Amino acid sequence: MMDRPLLKRRLYSCLVFVLVAALLLTYVPAMASSLKWITPPFMLALGLLFAFLVGTPCAAFNAKASKKLLQWSVVGLGFGMNLQESLASGASGMGFTIVSVFGTLILSMWIGVRLMGIDRKTAYLVGSGTAICGGSAIAAVGPTIKADERAMSLALGTVFVLNAVGLFVFPIIGHWLEMGQHAFGTWAAIAIHDTSSVVGAAAVYGEGAL
Repeated sequence: MMDRPLLKRRLYSCLVFVLVAALLLTYVPAMASSLKWITPPFMLALGLLFAFLVGTPCAAFNAKASKKLLQWSVVGLGFGMNLQESLASGASGMGFTIVSVFGTLILSMWIGVRLMGIDRKTAYLVGSGTAICGGSAIAAVGPTIKADERAMSLALGTVFVLNAVGLFVFPIIGHWLEMGQHAFGTWAAIAIHDTSSVVGAAAVYGEGAL
């Protein structure tokens, strides 16, 4: 009888193979229409369901692969963007970005420390992840304020859960409010924590938002 860890790894390998094959087939014109179900929210939900039911059979591999895949995906996304349009969008939203970052940091400290009684380091880490760029901001800020493992874990868990919620909920709210592509793209970029979740939500909403 096959032992449980080996079975987990085989199930994991089969799932990854099927999803990668399906993703590649979306670039075939004849297959693209039948594979529209392959969206970032669906993939995230499938991953969460697999981890909840089966577990994480390759934790070390996942940590390394996800970091590399995110970097490669951001580079690939850059090749598909118009430089002049990107610079224009960034310049127009710079003031809003600065105000939102500092405002979020101040508000998070006030809510976390004064209203919820959270220790200052955890509140600051959550605020940094919320205001800047999610887990990577927490990883960068943590050592500078000498945060312990508990504070880092709480902050990372909070931000990752909010990332997942934002990926699913933001497109629904955007359509409900009848937001335009530019407005939704700006809102998602400011309000969702991690770059990957911003890209996922914007891609679901439309090409202009992305």
